[in-house]
Amino acid sequence: MANDARLIAFHRGEGIDHKGRYLSDIWALSPFWLEHTHDYIQWLFPIPEAGRFNAFAPLLTSVVQAAFEGDNLLRQHQQRSLDVMLDFFGLAREGNAISAQSTLSIQSHIWLKAGGHNHLRITRIIRSLALCHQPELARSFQQAVIHIGAQHGVVSETSLQFWRNAS
Repeated sequence: MANDARLIAFHRGEGIDHKGRYLSDIWALSPFWLEHTHDYIQWLFPIPEAGRFNAFAPLLTSVVQAAFEGDNLLRQHQQRSLDVMLDFFGLAREGNAISAQSTLSIQSHIWLKAGGHNHLRITRIIRSLALCHQPELARSFQQAVIHIGAQHGVVSETSLQFWRNAS
């Protein structure tokens, strides 16, 4: 199956990723799994460029972007994927508003520490949401991680700058 068809089928919940996982399978995985597995984020939040770590991930093309624009189910499923990742990050969403959960702490939420792969994940998510016709949600997530990261005072200025420029 071609790149575009694979990615669209995956986001509709009808197709599998390169490891045979459906979208719903990834939504059901534990925070431990989400932290220690690195090949799913490119499927949940595609961007036009190939990543350094997952050569099997399909790219976000203009055809896939048009599918996201015209198909509310694709956008809803990406929002569900965002909710899974927000919970992993200790954040929550109500509509387009994103805020910290009461349990958010540097001890249990690694993204609050300077550097690391979760900062790259956050940048990818912001960018993918913007490119997949969800700019308000991208902007809300971007503003939330900048504000919350700065508030905790441990996220590096480099990461904050990446997030400011992500969308």
